[in-house]
Amino acid sequence: MEETIRKRRYMKKDTRKKKFYIPPISHYPSRKEWEYAVWKLAVRFPEILGAVITPSERRNLVMRVAVRERILSGKSYREIGNEVWCSPQTVSGMKKALREEQYRSYWERGKTERKKKAYSPMFRGGLREKSRKKARATHTGLVQLSGIPRSR
Repeated sequence: MEETIRKRRYMKKDTRKKKFYIPPISHYPSRKEWEYAVWKLAVRFPEILGAVITPSERRNLVMRVAVRERILSGKSYREIGNEVWCSPQTVSGMKKALREEQYRSYWERGKTERKKKAYSPMFRGGLREKSRKKARATHTGLVQLSGIPRSR
């Protein structure tokens, strides 16, 4: 009897909510250091993370962690993609994150890494202009749609 009472008391202590205190930004030299400190605190409280992260964000985090572990184990892009059901772009992004020791999204990397596509001069003129023409009536009673004359 006494043993079950002790267990109940012990369980009550564990189920109490721990206090989550976010320190003020002024206690840190930079906002980046403050964000890192708050992240470390938030990771300790899964119920708080669950309340502020959407299911798609959670899925993205889990996928990145899974891909990271498979890259470190030496698997190929195709093996990782088949196993985790992710794109080669995700695997490539995580490989770059391991190299740089910081994850950056495809959008963020695009600002500096990717070059703008260079199109050949053929596509700048002639063909595109013809496809953009609007239908209009001519004096002969024909309507021209995309460069093809049609009767009314």
